[in-house]
Amino acid sequence: MTITVDVISDVICPWCYIGKRRLEAAIRAMPEHAVRVRWHPYQLNPTMPAEGMDRRAYRTRKFGSWERSLELDAQMTVAANAEGLPFALEKIARTPNTFAAHRVLWLADQVGVQDGVMEELFKAYFVDGKNIGERAVLLDAAEAGGLNRERVETMLHGDEGVDEVKVEEAKARKRGVEGVPFFIVNDTVTVSGAQPTGVFLAAFKQVAPPAPAQTCSVGGTC
Repeated sequence: MTITVDVISDVICPWCYIGKRRLEAAIRAMPEHAVRVRWHPYQLNPTMPAEGMDRRAYRTRKFGSWERSLELDAQMTVAANAEGLPFALEKIARTPNTFAAHRVLWLADQVGVQDGVMEELFKAYFVDGKNIGERAVLLDAAEAGGLNRERVETMLHGDEGVDEVKVEEAKARKRGVEGVPFFIVNDTVTVSGAQPTGVFLAAFKQVAPPAPAQTCSVGGTC
């Protein structure tokens, strides 16, 4: 059977990238089932200016001091490294507005390359320290993830995907989602946060029947 995992996330959420790796480990551990992952928008900073903000100023205001922000970054880097993710948060100069990135992800879903584009956006921000609010960075990530660059550029110059992203985000907030990542397995089982791989496996087993036993019987074909 096919298991569907809907992930509500933001592209600047470090736990969403870590959760992606833990989810992928769970998927590899259940090869007998196909798993389809879909990413849904959630802006952690919905009032962020379109041009973003200086990261040091933003996080100093959010956490009370730059020193506290650096402590949290160090803790996050340790957690990411444990999942094989080489975070380089010190490279990030700006906290971006992520609405355009979510539009790109919406388009990627239409042509079946959403997971690849999400991976490239996460990498661009957390590993390469790029400003994913900039159009050129978005185009590079989209192309690397499998989208046609000209198609993305045309979309970003118009209004395509704007209403769709707003509707999806409103659904998440109506559902009561207040933090990301938030995982919904087969519209039934929910997992809040970047839980250990075992938690995802348990969720899969709640919705998927066990694989048939691989045995030989008298008169069988083995």
